[in-house]
Amino acid sequence: MAKQAKEIISVLIPVFNEEENISPLCEKLTSVLNRMGKDYEVIFIDDGSSDETLSLLRPICKKDPRIKFVSFSRNFGQTSALTAGIDLSKGKIIIPMDGDLQNDPEDIPRLLQKIEEGYDVVSGWRKDRKDPFLKRRLPSLIANRIISFMGGVRLHDYGCTLKAYRRDILKNIRLYGEMHRFIPVYAKWVGARVSEVPVNHLPRKFGSSKYGVNRVFKVILDLMVVKFLLSYSQKPIYVFGGMGFLMIFGAILSGGYAIYLKIFRGVSFILTPMPILSVFLVVLGFLSILMGFLAEVLIRTYYESQRKPTYQIKEMLF
Repeated sequence: MAKQAKEIISVLIPVFNEEENISPLCEKLTSVLNRMGKDYEVIFIDDGSSDETLSLLRPICKKDPRIKFVSFSRNFGQTSALTAGIDLSKGKIIIPMDGDLQNDPEDIPRLLQKIEEGYDVVSGWRKDRKDPFLKRRLPSLIANRIISFMGGVRLHDYGCTLKAYRRDILKNIRLYGEMHRFIPVYAKWVGARVSEVPVNHLPRKFGSSKYGVNRVFKVILDLMVVKFLLSYSQKPIYVFGGMGFLMIFGAILSGGYAIYLKIFRGVSFILTPMPILSVFLVVLGFLSILMGFLAEVLIRTYYESQRKPTYQIKEMLF
């Protein structure tokens, strides 16, 4: 259970096999945070590292009580690590960042300045990204365009971990899969003000990237889930019913074409696949509509069993 939020800043850093980066990151990060003169906590989430990452974190955390760590029993992924950090943190402003020294702690004051201007989510934009173009930057560019189009939030860099959030925005968001990158979309969905600032991106000095090309496919699948949740989570019948009617319409067209071939071209029904296709589409269409009814029942069970509201109040004078 999350602790009561205080007027402090919580910096969350998921790490996985980053032994060479831990000490220099802590030194640079604490230097920046101390200069700011604000209360803060730094939470490292060790995502099942197999190197000396955890051994290096222990003495650092004992020396400075503002630096903490939690260690997973195995590798659960960045989204789970961030979720654990959010649940265990105490600050009203939450700032996640990478543990590979490619995010620059010097950018944290700029993110906070935007938050103080009234924004709820401030996303970092690695404008001058220090990664290979074909392997990392090009897929990221394409993914950002797709996410911006489908999610309705125009950001240049969804993949940048360095962001700043007000805790109130995150309290009703639960993350799964690779969905941490879509938090700005979820936040916008509940009425948050979202902004973006250019941030530094430093070349990796130690270790190697943990992300491969296969992550692109995970992002695409997660994006489809996000789009469905954003647009149809309360009325799934619109999706399943729409697909059902579309298939039934296709059945009518294929059946009509089969009749046309029979009457005007003398083609027997057994010589064309159209009748079989028509029957197949009718069955699939009705099954899709029935799935929509089941989804509607599940959605109502989901909201009513948890007494979960279908709205979110921003302000009230009652």
